[in-house]
Amino acid sequence: MSNILITGASGFVGNSLLNELDKGVDSIRLLSRRDSFAGKYDIFQAELNANSDYADALECVNVVIHCAARVHVMNDKVADPLTEFRAVNTEGTINLAKQAAEAGVKRFIFVSSIKVNGESTSNRKPYTAFDTPTPEDPYGISKAEAEQQLLELGKETGMEMVIIRPPLVYGEGVKANFASLMRLVGKGFPLPFRFINGNKRSLVSVYNLVDLIKVCIEHPKAANQVFLASDDHDLSTAEMVALMAKVQGKVNIALPVPVWCFKFVGKLLGKQAVIDRLVGSLQVDISHTKNTLGWQPPYTVEHGFKLAAKQPAKN
Repeated sequence: MSNILITGASGFVGNSLLNELDKGVDSIRLLSRRDSFAGKYDIFQAELNANSDYADALECVNVVIHCAARVHVMNDKVADPLTEFRAVNTEGTINLAKQAAEAGVKRFIFVSSIKVNGESTSNRKPYTAFDTPTPEDPYGISKAEAEQQLLELGKETGMEMVIIRPPLVYGEGVKANFASLMRLVGKGFPLPFRFINGNKRSLVSVYNLVDLIKVCIEHPKAANQVFLASDDHDLSTAEMVALMAKVQGKVNIALPVPVWCFKFVGKLLGKQAVIDRLVGSLQVDISHTKNTLGWQPPYTVEHGFKLAAKQPAKN
């Protein structure tokens, strides 16, 4: 296949990608903050920032798959979150990409985020790859700025850019809210989500996302494109919880609490953003991805949920 450099290989997506590519790539090397894979791969340790030198890591590399990032976190406590996110996700990404172009790298695959499009599709059509970016938080802004600068760099240098925007990614080892909800359902707790059935959310299993990244490594039509990713099977919150119960062999004890109650409590506690994610919609249209690449998500939502339930990661 290719000589590939992966960043962020110790992360959730990067590690799954590494395990899959290990089966058929000519050469894999890793750019990482720490040596988590001692003895198995060529590891180049460096921070992702505007000043690091990546020349040694990029030597003889054909494709860079950039998964590393300062990830989105709830209730970020730093004084200036946007500056912190830009330092890694924008400035660090562009520094790496510029050096990759100088080293003769053919293709640069950037794992971005649906947050570039925005936070919600409630009362609107699903997001597409051609929408004007409307990021709302520092993480999304930093990713959007990186995308824009990457596409400009691609035009200047001829290095092919591929941008992939996933929504929530899940699978075995997933953390945060998805894992917490999976554990609650697995313990058989009654949950008040029966009436949250009018929303729809797009998800993508890490197995489908990795498959899409693999296609983008060499597909000629992937060059200089933006692709949205999903399982192509959107779920309401009620459907999501029901499927979590099914894959764990549990009875779905869903209490009939009206949606307006959630919104009222969210407003009362100043947690509207949290409630919006619970009761609102965030859908993506992956028609461009499927039509351009001839790609279909190979794994079902149930497949991903079963593996996510296997060993829910503790936060």
